[in-house]
Amino acid sequence: MKPEETGGAVAPGNMADVTNIMAMMGPYFAVFAIVGLVILIFSLYCWWRIFSKAGYPGALALIFLAGIVPLIGPCICLGLFIWFAFAQWPVLKGGGQAPMKS
Repeated sequence: MKPEETGGAVAPGNMADVTNIMAMMGPYFAVFAIVGLVILIFSLYCWWRIFSKAGYPGALALIFLAGIVPLIGPCICLGLFIWFAFAQWPVLKGGGQAPMKS
């Protein structure tokens, strides 16, 4: 019985096929999750360095973790990004450029 004949539903005899497909997709999802986690950690590390160099506590980068909260999370991240872009950075309050490391 083809899926078209059953209205798109999987016939009970074909459940093994679906299970095999899911078993084959498992490693792909695992790799996708690991790559996503690495990108998230690297992004947080980069933002931590940026906040530190601007004179703010690096832990402000952890606010970007709020992005995983549906609907309001991206608004929080956007608000932090906009605030950081227009805020007076403590490292520049002396009137000059950021100190260079030697």
